[in-house]
Amino acid sequence: QVQLVESGGGLVQAGGSLRLSCAASGRTFSSYAMGWFRQAPGKEREFVAAITWSGSSTYVANSVKGRFTISRDNAKNTVYLQMNSLKPEDTAVYYCKAAPVPNAQAMGVSPFGSWGQGTQVTVSS
Repeated sequence: QVQLVESGGGLVQAGGSLRLSCAASGRTFSSYAMGWFRQAPGKEREFVAAITWSGSSTYVANSVKGRFTISRDNAKNTVYLQMNSLKPEDTAVYYCKAAPVPNAQAMGVSPFGSWGQGTQVTVSS
C-alpha cells in the first residue's frame, strides 16, 4: 500500500503556472506507475497525465497536451505535475494515483491503485 499526499494547489490567474507535488510513503513507490486526475464541480473525475515507474514514458490527456508535464523523482518518492498556460477550465481538485499498471496509457482505465486526498486548483479569468 502506498500513501499519497498532494500539495502545490492554489489560486492563479489565467495564463499562469503551478507545480503540483505528490509525496508517497512506502518502500515500493518506484515500482508503481503514477498518475494525475482531476475533478471539476459537477463533473466526473478525468485522467490528466501518467508516468511509468522508471519515468521513461509519459502519457498526457489531449486537453492538457503541450501545457502540462508530468515527472517523477524516485529518490524523493515524489511525482510532479507542472502546469503552464492555465485556463479557467483547468479549475478542479487534482488527485494523485499510484497503480500497478504496465504502461502510462493504462493508468486512465485501471480500477486499481491508491489515491491521495486531492489539492484544489482554481484558475481565475
